[in-house]
Amino acid sequence: MNPQIKNSPGGRPSDGPMDVHEAEPRAVRRPRWPWVLGLAVVVLAGSFLWKRSLSAQSSQNRGAGREAAARAVPVTGAVAKVADLGVYREGLGTVMPLKTVTVRTRVDGQLINVAYREGQLVREGDLLAMIDPRPFEVQLHQAEGEMAKDQAALANARVDLKRYEALIKDDSIPRQQLDTQAAVVNQYEAALKSDQAQVDSANLNLTYCRITAPISGNVGLRLVDPGNIVYAGGTGGLVVITQQQPITAVFTIAARYLPQILQQLRTGNKLAVEAWDQDLSHKLATGSVLAVDNQVDQSTNTIRIKALFPNENYALYPNQLINANLLVDTLRGVVIVPTAALQRSPQSTYVFVVKPDQSVEIRNVDVQLTQGDNTVIRQGLSAGETVVIDGVDKLQAGTRVAMAGANSGVAPRKRSS
Repeated sequence: MNPQIKNSPGGRPSDGPMDVHEAEPRAVRRPRWPWVLGLAVVVLAGSFLWKRSLSAQSSQNRGAGREAAARAVPVTGAVAKVADLGVYREGLGTVMPLKTVTVRTRVDGQLINVAYREGQLVREGDLLAMIDPRPFEVQLHQAEGEMAKDQAALANARVDLKRYEALIKDDSIPRQQLDTQAAVVNQYEAALKSDQAQVDSANLNLTYCRITAPISGNVGLRLVDPGNIVYAGGTGGLVVITQQQPITAVFTIAARYLPQILQQLRTGNKLAVEAWDQDLSHKLATGSVLAVDNQVDQSTNTIRIKALFPNENYALYPNQLINANLLVDTLRGVVIVPTAALQRSPQSTYVFVVKPDQSVEIRNVDVQLTQGDNTVIRQGLSAGETVVIDGVDKLQAGTRVAMAGANSGVAPRKRSS
């Protein structure tokens, strides 16, 4: 049976036969493989990027580790040493000369010459000044004239005495006349002794006109200029001489150290004394204890000690203030580190010890004595170990360090504590 021919909506017949399936709407069907391919590309790209990110992060971590290793904390170290360390006690002192002489004139007269330079080192017997000797030369001539006159009178009296002695044997003169003549001779002899004393006095005054140095030392500033009249009874002097070689210093230390000092002195030990400047930065001289005062100053509880210094280089000067360091004991064969290595906490005293792998560890130590820049370690550290003395601010246990230097553990002593 043929399908019926239907008219088109416009009443016109269709152009041809129509399939039954054409009556339903047509569905659009697209292929699926492009989607699958795109998804695979996305997955592969994500995997690639993820692996690349992991590789970059790993490289960054390794670089950061190398950078951290390269940024080891720079420090300065010192090697603990076994050595002897002196125990010093410090006191404030004043340099005092052994001798101080104010040179004065012993005769009255005009000062005509000064033969020294201010500050000059003079030796005993050197000429310092001259006083006009002419008045004393006149006195000497006068005394010598009187002496010559009395010598002539004595000679004549002795001749008469001999004549009277010859006459008395013949009873030509009375005995009284002989005795009188003998007395005259004695008078002239006594007068000659007085005349000799006058001559000696005039000569002595002439000697005093030459003023010489009574001691060896340094002269001070001139007190009287040439041309002035000086007097033996004057209160002032011509110049002051101080002996500076050797020289002494008197200093005080706490009385609690007195038994230790006396014990050393009683055994015959000469206790060494070092003189340092006021800043305790430069040692001026080395000497020894000369004497200990016989009483303690109760107001300060200190004892005065006098030390003697050769002062070969004139580093010590009279009335100079110094810091005196008295050696009272010596510790033998102890472990010594610089005091700068010590770190303190409320619980203990410790040091940073550098291990062979260039890392540091915290080590508690037992301090026996701190003497200026050096510290004696009783326990906790061995000789040969390296401790950090500078750069500890950034350190903690396990921190790697870069050593800038490792010095000896015994520092030059600059001061006592």
